[in-house]
Amino acid sequence: MKILIAGASGMIGQQITKLCHQRGDVVHFLTTDKSKLCNDPNYKGFYWNPAKNEIDPNCFSQVDAIINLAGENIAAPWTLFRKKKILNSRKRSIGLLNRSIPKKHKIKAFATASAISIYPHSFTNYYEEDVTEYSDDFLGRVVQSWEKKAFHLKEDHKFPVAIIRTGLVLSETGGALGKMKGLTSKYLGAVIGSGEQWVSWIHIQDIAAIYLFCIDKQLDGVFNGVAPNPVCNSKLTRELACLLGKPLILPAVPVKVLKLFIGERASLLCGSHRVSAKKIEEEGYHFRYTNLKPALLDVVLHEKSQLIEELA
Repeated sequence: MKILIAGASGMIGQQITKLCHQRGDVVHFLTTDKSKLCNDPNYKGFYWNPAKNEIDPNCFSQVDAIINLAGENIAAPWTLFRKKKILNSRKRSIGLLNRSIPKKHKIKAFATASAISIYPHSFTNYYEEDVTEYSDDFLGRVVQSWEKKAFHLKEDHKFPVAIIRTGLVLSETGGALGKMKGLTSKYLGAVIGSGEQWVSWIHIQDIAAIYLFCIDKQLDGVFNGVAPNPVCNSKLTRELACLLGKPLILPAVPVKVLKLFIGERASLLCGSHRVSAKKIEEEGYHFRYTNLKPALLDVVLHEKSQLIEELA
C-alpha cells in the first residue's frame, strides 16, 4: 500500500511511518521544510505550504490512502496570534488536501486527526461518538471547525473518511507526558486541582495502529482514539511518580493558580473527559495496552533503555 501522510514528522506521524515500513508500505510525506525532502524507495517527501495554498501534486501519485495529522502545536502560549495559527493550520491543511486531490485517483480511504476536547468538560459523563452537544471553549470550537472540513472530503470525493478523536498520548518521545515526566523527575510533580478530572489516554503504539486499522478497513465516521480504561488525574500523576521512583512532595495545584499562570491553556490539565473506546473495539481493533500501569511502564522503560544505548 502507498500512504500519503501529512504531519509525518510529529510524534504520532513518526510512529505511523515506522509501522508502515515494518509492514512494507510506501510512505509519501508532506513537509513545509524543503531541506527535509528525500526520495528513498519507501519514503518520499513532497513540499507543501497550506498557509500559501501550495502543494506538489505529485504527492498523490498512485496513493491508496491518506492520513492527515497536520496542525500547529497547542502547547505554546495561546496568544491571539497563536490561537489563529492553531485554528488556521488545521482548516487550511485539510482544505488544501481536499482541493488538491485529482479527479482521477485511486484513494480508497482517508483518516484524519481530531481531539476529545470536542466533548464538554464533565466529571460524570461517559462520552461516545454520537453526542450532539460540544464544548464551547477554544479547543472545542477548533475541533468542530476541523471536523467540519473533514466531512467535506467525503462529500466531495466519495471515499470513506475516518475522524479520530485522540486523547492524551503516552509516548517516550515527548508530548504532554514528556513534560509531566520532566517535572516529576525534578520533584515538581503534583496533582492538578481536585485530581478527580478524567484523563482518557492512549499508548503511542495503539493510536498509530488505529490510523492504519481505519484505512485498512476503509472505516467511515468518527472514532475515539483512546484506551478502554480512562483514569483520573490523581491516579495518572501518582502512577507516573511511582514508576519514576520520585515522591510527590508538592501539594495539589489549585485550578485558580494554574489559570493565573497559563490562562486558557489550563483547560488542557483541568478538563475532564471520560471517553469510550467501544466503537473502535466493535470494529475489531484489539488494544495492545488497555490499562494505564503497563502502558506507562513500557514508555518509562523504553526511554531508559534508549538512554542506556546512547551512553554505551
